[in-house]
Amino acid sequence: MRNVGIMLIACSLAGGAATVQARELRENDRYMCSWGAGTAARAQELKLSGVSLYAARQKIQTYKFNKSWMHMMAMGITEQTYDSRSRARPEVIRQSFYQDCLRYKLARK
Repeated sequence: MRNVGIMLIACSLAGGAATVQARELRENDRYMCSWGAGTAARAQELKLSGVSLYAARQKIQTYKFNKSWMHMMAMGITEQTYDSRSRARPEVIRQSFYQDCLRYKLARK
């Protein structure tokens, strides 16, 4: 019984620490992850519809980006998406990219 109590306390402390860490992310980090997730979802959508990587790159060239880093990041995300063998729906790609990005940002802190 005592061990169960200790385990519950340890789990609650770990859960509390995770929520505190989630709050420590800057708004810019969340924006970057959200933007990247949207880019990955669009790339997956193009891939699944049969658009070639070359055509997807050309499409990216026509976009106007708000920040200087976005163009090269979009190219990289698109290439990685096309290199992947995944046939998952774009919504799944968006969610997994966002979650992985947040985990990465938290791990760097």
